Amino acid sequence: MKTNKNRLATVIIIAILAIFTLPASSQAQQKISGRTELQRHDLSIPNHEMVQIRVDIEKGQSYPQHKHPGEEIIYVLEGVLEYQVEGKQPATLKAGDVLFIPYGTVHAVKNVGDTKAVELATYIVEKDKPLVTLIK
Repeated sequence: MKTNKNRLATVIIIAILAIFTLPASSQAQQKISGRTELQRHDLSIPNHEMVQIRVDIEKGQSYPQHKHPGEEIIYVLEGVLEYQVEGKQPATLKAGDVLFIPYGTVHAVKNVGDTKAVELATYIVEKDKPLVTLIK
């Protein structure tokens, strides 16, 4: 009887630790990738949603060419970023600047400042499609 109580207590402790540990692990993975999803909502437009993500880009770090299944609106919160947008000259953005990227437009970004850069990326995209498609 005592052995069963010890096993039950062990299972309960493991379950409690899992509940408190898993969210922290998920957040750590998001920080490693530099992308933290803030919110996601269905829109009144059929099969579309709005997604907001905080993107942290370390000094000198860049993200390769990619595109999205919808529009992206970028608002720079901190630092200095250089955007290469298909068909346009490179654009250097600092805190407070915004950039609109049309549906499916290939683009890349690099932190060209002296500190970490942070942006708020808002996507108006088709549901059930990958949010980011890397260009090879």
